[in-house]
Amino acid sequence: MIQVGIIGGAGYTAGELIRLLVHHTKVNINFVYSTSNAGNNISDVHQDLVGTIDQSFSNAIQTDVDVVFLCLGHGNSKAFLAKNTFLKNTKIIDLSTDFRLNDDQKFGDSSFVYGLPELQKEVIKKAHFIANPGCFATAIQLALLPLAHHGLLQNDVHINAVTGATGAGTSLSKTTHFAWRDNNFSYYKPFTHQHLGEIHQTVQLLQNDFDAEINFIPTRGNFSRGIFATAYTKFKGDVEEAEILYKSFYKDAAFTFLSDNQVHLKQVVNTNKCLVHLHKHENKLLITSSIDNLLKGASGQAVQNMNLMFDFEETEGLQLKANFF
Repeated sequence: MIQVGIIGGAGYTAGELIRLLVHHTKVNINFVYSTSNAGNNISDVHQDLVGTIDQSFSNAIQTDVDVVFLCLGHGNSKAFLAKNTFLKNTKIIDLSTDFRLNDDQKFGDSSFVYGLPELQKEVIKKAHFIANPGCFATAIQLALLPLAHHGLLQNDVHINAVTGATGAGTSLSKTTHFAWRDNNFSYYKPFTHQHLGEIHQTVQLLQNDFDAEINFIPTRGNFSRGIFATAYTKFKGDVEEAEILYKSFYKDAAFTFLSDNQVHLKQVVNTNKCLVHLHKHENKLLITSSIDNLLKGASGQAVQNMNLMFDFEETEGLQLKANFF
């Protein structure tokens, strides 16, 4: 059984991580560190854990754990690691943006590995440090990677993706208040979202001649969790040819599946799945991709990466069921 530490324990991703790890048969949660809640019961903050975990947030960091999850705000992980040192054999999985891009991945004598299992599972198995992908980036990459793998992204890609309120984190802003979000819909960061960097990076890893535009419009939905992404681009073949490419690319994927039917959010919320659907219209291929932003888009994928790093079953602790009704 491995010992786990969680840094930044009060947010949504940490809450999901605790919910997963408390039931993981090969894990013991050694400590959950939180500067804002030190001494408080974990179940007082993550209230669905009443009766599940009898543990308090810590104001001390144990340096001798097997793996540490960094659930800090974007930009804070590098600063935290600069001030805090763990044992040499401690593995680190960072859920922020800090180490996802190639120019930022160097850390000491090693480097962070981009942790998208469908892209480089064997590399993740040997990694010591993991940069967990972003939620939008996960959904969009899983929509595009089979085409990039075969060099078929030769034209501009147009993407619209909607996320639930939990995508904004626990900090309040005018667009996260219930009165603003309820019965509302809006876009933000058009063409400039921070996840575009890692999407471009991965696409060009598979298709190094890619030089078209990825036009991404992120939108906010009036629901709590989930991402529903639609992408379209020109494609010369028919939909059956595209389906063969996708099924082949994801044949060994533990959680990504090509659906014969149109997909919707209720199929994936509260699971670690990504469901993909294809539709051909004239010369355009429409790819729909749907995930839970807090699970496959964050904490579930982090546990999936941990499982690979420690040679556990990839699905261990992640056999989750959607709440369909």
